[in-house]
Amino acid sequence: MADEKIDVLFLGGGTGGYEAAIRAAQSGLKAAVVEKEKVGGVCLHKGCIPSKALLRTAEIAATMREAEAFGIAAGAPQVDFAKAQERKQRIVDQLYKGVQGLLKRAGVTVYEGVGTLMPPSIFAPAGAVSVERPGAERELLSPDHIVIATGSSARELPGLPFDGKKVISSDHALLMEKLPKDVIIIGAGAIGCEWASLYNDLGVEVQLVEALPRLLPLEDKDVSDQLQRLFTRRGIDCYPGHAVLPESFKVKGTRASIDIEGKDGKKTLTAAVILVAIGRKPNSDGIGVENFDKVRLDHGYIQVDAQMRTGDPRIFAIGDVIGHLQLAHVAVHEGLTAVAAILGENPPGVDYDRMPRCTYTRPEVASVGVTEEQAKERGRKVKVGKYFFKANGKALIYGEEDGFAKLVADAETGDLLGMHIIGPHATDLIAEGTLAIEFDGSLYDLQEVVHAHPTLYEILNDAALAADGKMA
Repeated sequence: MADEKIDVLFLGGGTGGYEAAIRAAQSGLKAAVVEKEKVGGVCLHKGCIPSKALLRTAEIAATMREAEAFGIAAGAPQVDFAKAQERKQRIVDQLYKGVQGLLKRAGVTVYEGVGTLMPPSIFAPAGAVSVERPGAERELLSPDHIVIATGSSARELPGLPFDGKKVISSDHALLMEKLPKDVIIIGAGAIGCEWASLYNDLGVEVQLVEALPRLLPLEDKDVSDQLQRLFTRRGIDCYPGHAVLPESFKVKGTRASIDIEGKDGKKTLTAAVILVAIGRKPNSDGIGVENFDKVRLDHGYIQVDAQMRTGDPRIFAIGDVIGHLQLAHVAVHEGLTAVAAILGENPPGVDYDRMPRCTYTRPEVASVGVTEEQAKERGRKVKVGKYFFKANGKALIYGEEDGFAKLVADAETGDLLGMHIIGPHATDLIAEGTLAIEFDGSLYDLQEVVHAHPTLYEILNDAALAADGKMA
């Protein structure tokens, strides 16, 4: 048994875990983190940061192809994917060192190894965590509180397991030194659409398959429809409403093939590689939750209340493993909520309608609040304002006039219920909508706030005016 007193132990050092651990330490608690790989987790090492670094490379390649329109003769870009991967890794390494420094300065102890919740016994007190490291003796920790932040991992399509060569996940894709000639992407959620956009901009032929009727099925339908039109215009073959038939998967030489089926019948797709991006599964197996009757699971996701408590008062859970919005910034908010609850501050529950959602395709997609359809399902009478980037001066200057901003508001009060953007820098522009919804803002507020000219975010003012019929 380790002698160190631990007030709160975070099982998992991803974004949600390490940021919450720092807050706990800053608040006077003795905090520790158990991480089996590297602090920073999937977001830093296998997700958000490395994928966006490669998307930036793809964006530059696309911009160079359009350079002549700006009066610059740059010629056709030559993509060196190995160098792009090296740049990606430098960014990850720099941020990794920063995270290590932040934890050290905050006084958070990091245990490198696999942590497991232990059942009460004569050898371990209630709530003990066993930490096992290769080549080292097992260490037993006895924290007062535990926050499970073990995250998620790529989900396999049943009947089509990953082999890392012909059937890959986004983890595998991030490690490739060479681009494939073509790719089939199964799943058109945020991850699938980002990889479709990235590959297409780097010259890879893309076939994008989605079982549900549209791309980005969790976004507003108008946004999804617009993205599909733009993807199709770019030469991405989109197959929404098509089921994949795993039993048809074949490899012949360097080619992989698989059948898909939709309303128009079956079709065989072939490519050098198949990227499966059908979502992520919770990392709840093998961590010992089965040893605690009061910690409930639903399809592998740990069930929590609004303050991130499980049924056991000592155990909390946050992030992807609880199955709400699987986004790094959401995990951070959940982690801070758990810390506040441990401190006895009785924090308000996490309101997922107020969490921004971002997809880094070209053009970008971002949203906060509810969609028009969701608002109506909740019994709200709504009015909608939409304004297009083709009428925005800054967008025309950038040469990125595709897309629009759409506002969903209560028809009677004008209260903002949702903001949905597809277009240049949408993931940055959504901040204004997030702030407006956080402070219960209205269309009137967006109309009255002075938006500098020429800027992209003027479109939000214009969309608010359009909702009230004040735009020509």
